[in-house]
Amino acid sequence: MQFGIFSVSDITRNPVSGTTPSEAERIDAVVQIAQKAEEVGLDVFAIGEHHNPPFFSSSPTTLLAHIAALTQRLIVTTATTLITTNDPVKIAEDYAMLQHLSKGRMDLMLGRGNTAPVYPWFGQDIRQGLQLALENYNLLHRLWREDVVDWEGNFRAPLQGFTSTPRPLDDVPPFVWHGSIRTPEIAEQAAYYGNGFFANHIFWPTSHSKRLIDFYRQRFEHYGHGTAKQAIVGLGGQAFIAKKSQDAWKEFRPYFNEAPVYGHGPTMEEFAEMTPLSVGSPQEVIDKTLTFHDEIGDYQRQLFLIDHAGLPLNVVLDQLELLGGEVVPVLRKELASRRDPESGDAPTHSGRVTAKYGDRPARQPRPNANRGDNLTGTSPYQDSRDVKAGK
Repeated sequence: MQFGIFSVSDITRNPVSGTTPSEAERIDAVVQIAQKAEEVGLDVFAIGEHHNPPFFSSSPTTLLAHIAALTQRLIVTTATTLITTNDPVKIAEDYAMLQHLSKGRMDLMLGRGNTAPVYPWFGQDIRQGLQLALENYNLLHRLWREDVVDWEGNFRAPLQGFTSTPRPLDDVPPFVWHGSIRTPEIAEQAAYYGNGFFANHIFWPTSHSKRLIDFYRQRFEHYGHGTAKQAIVGLGGQAFIAKKSQDAWKEFRPYFNEAPVYGHGPTMEEFAEMTPLSVGSPQEVIDKTLTFHDEIGDYQRQLFLIDHAGLPLNVVLDQLELLGGEVVPVLRKELASRRDPESGDAPTHSGRVTAKYGDRPARQPRPNANRGDNLTGTSPYQDSRDVKAGK
């Protein structure tokens, strides 16, 4: 079981102090948060992708590569990589590079995002969002598994004899999660390819997430990737922790009430009752998180949102101390005792390399720069060689 945190990269006014951090301050804070996550024993740090204010994470691979360079063990990943508005060729290149730079300590989560204007900004039509997600991932999947790709689709220029570089580390593509909150076609896509399925699990009751997860597990087995128990599932969640429950509710309330996403809606008590939001003491957060397992069963990754709604850096770092020091160790032990031995393992690069090669050394692709044009096989230097040879 992997535990970690994710950030949506919002730059939000602190309702207590009245101040709003600059982009520079917020980016620096997120790097510190990721480093702290490793320090307190968490496994994963994830960042979203947005291309509009008030968010800063327009280039997640740049940020994650920097974090990977500053850490030793942490898995870096995305809370969403926009499969609809990014070119799948560029995704293949960028994330393979991140895989090399992090020495395999990465994966990514694909999604359609929640910002409608991003589609026309990148020349796409939101009405084709689902078709874009399905077609673009089909190409991405091939680019990481085939050294030379011929491809033609509806949403980008055809490819003829194309090789994406760098090739995946150890010839093992990055692990892919497909994230969704309500779309069975995305759960079906994850199952078809044998990838992971991540339920955002923020705004909806656990019973809502369970329906999609159950469907994904059934289809994962249907496509022959293993049993339903072996399907790879991740969950999101939100937490605010204090030593005493009443202090947690008191301290978090102004941030909740003014949060752009759910402020001025249901009360914090109502929201915590209806959704996976956990506010309280370490034990209360442990108890609430264990209810996810009670309803969904074994899953492989749990991520918490803890740095949103204008929370200042010092508060977030305190949250990490409590999460890593008092909550996660108990959850690891408790969930390990409940785990079905037939359940699938959490995805890691080393585990996937072992699954592919066993005791054999991993293949390291070496594309030949002088092999010539991918389509015709003609070397760009052929003419000059012919001249020198008198041909």
